[in-house]
Amino acid sequence: MTGNSTPYRRQWFTDGASMRKELLAGIVVALALIPEAIGFSIIAGVDPRVGLYASVAIAMVIAFIGGRPGMISAATAAVAVLVTPLVREHGVEYLFAATILMGVIQAVAGLLRLDLLMQFVSRSVITGFVNALAILIFLAQLPQLTNVGWQTYTMVAGGLAIIYLFPRLTKAVPSPLVAILLLTFISIGMGLPVNTVGDMGKLPEGLPAFAFPQVPLTLDTLRIILPYSVTMAAVGLLESLLTAQIVDDMTDTDSDKRRECLGQGGANVVSAFLGGMGGCAMIGQSVINVTSGGRGRLSTFVAGAFLLFLLAVLGPWVGQVPMPALVAVMIMVSIGTFSWNSIPNLRRHPPTSSVVMLVTVAVVVATRDLSLGVLAGVLLSGIFFAGKVQRMFAVELSLSEDGAHATYRVTGQIFFASVDRFTRAFQGQQRAPHVTIDVSAAHFWDISAVAALDKIVARLRREGQMVNVIGYNRASADIVDRFALHDKTGVEMGTVPH
Repeated sequence: MTGNSTPYRRQWFTDGASMRKELLAGIVVALALIPEAIGFSIIAGVDPRVGLYASVAIAMVIAFIGGRPGMISAATAAVAVLVTPLVREHGVEYLFAATILMGVIQAVAGLLRLDLLMQFVSRSVITGFVNALAILIFLAQLPQLTNVGWQTYTMVAGGLAIIYLFPRLTKAVPSPLVAILLLTFISIGMGLPVNTVGDMGKLPEGLPAFAFPQVPLTLDTLRIILPYSVTMAAVGLLESLLTAQIVDDMTDTDSDKRRECLGQGGANVVSAFLGGMGGCAMIGQSVINVTSGGRGRLSTFVAGAFLLFLLAVLGPWVGQVPMPALVAVMIMVSIGTFSWNSIPNLRRHPPTSSVVMLVTVAVVVATRDLSLGVLAGVLLSGIFFAGKVQRMFAVELSLSEDGAHATYRVTGQIFFASVDRFTRAFQGQQRAPHVTIDVSAAHFWDISAVAALDKIVARLRREGQMVNVIGYNRASADIVDRFALHDKTGVEMGTVPH
């Protein structure tokens, strides 16, 4: 199964209890989006409304056209850090233009089925990605816990207590929402000296307006924005597809990754036309949504719509929400996101898998770049896999009683990583007048393997030996027929061994 099999309507509307959970989960996510969107705007060097409007637009649009119900997409740090030089050197209008092109590239990637590249991301890389994100989410809260008064620490501790203990009383209302509302009332009522959402930056007033980026429609503009757009598109899709896989695992459901690529592209285009920056899926907010009961498209839409309502109508009140309440929620997300089983699995799993997971975590945390960490993990997985396969190889020599006939029985996979051992297996062996190379238990994968066979046959014939190669399976025979240089007279085709 390649996509979500649930009918589209049921991805929106189910029974009354589920819809209540969807609504409440979306409200929790909306509140958690505000400080992060403001923070990402600061990273990108733009006005806070650019990140907030982006979160509104992307969340609402992706709810309709995305491929992973229940996943939250909005403005993200992964994209924000990429555009800082563009904004600094050319201004925010070029950011909008780059975001439109980013969305177009992502849509094209969906049409070309580039989502299938996710098949090459191993479970160890995904686990490392998840653990690194959990660590980064926690580290992002440290500025709010540094050089602050005891009231902040008390409120964070109280918020965590509510989040983890309130579900024992009832699960009708998400405990993170209860924590945010209760701590907000306490903070305002007692006038506690704690940081608030308003301290992060000025909240926008009114609704976003549709506008075209004010940039020249020239090749020079394209030359400026294209490198940023390609990078943003790649990072955005990578984080979105990995997050979709994580939500798939959390909900034990499947999703349409191709549609998610198309949806991310469309959402980013709309965001730019409404004065927003680029974004992608958010693992932290997605975890909040799922753990609060959000499983369908309604919770994602409510997150964007309620955020718009907060900004347009309740801006002054939203600005008074204490940051310790949101810090408590994000610490809960960090704890819930981390794969705690991966720690004891370091001893149970193969060493190579553990190394891939740890390297992915280390690179992401060190560079704050999710794409670099995943790339490192994928490359290392490929190297380990190639090393494992190239060891699944052997050449066995047997001689006839009179010593006139030598038979080499080759087993295993012959490809670029194993050709050196394949070639060396024929060096310094018996020089019988007649040589048979039996490859019925082997498979030739690439031109490197064919070239190695050419080299072996040519050397044996130069030494005066008659060489006969037998037992090719059909795929190996095809590639040998197309690319081999040696005379294939006497070569016999066998059958694929069972």
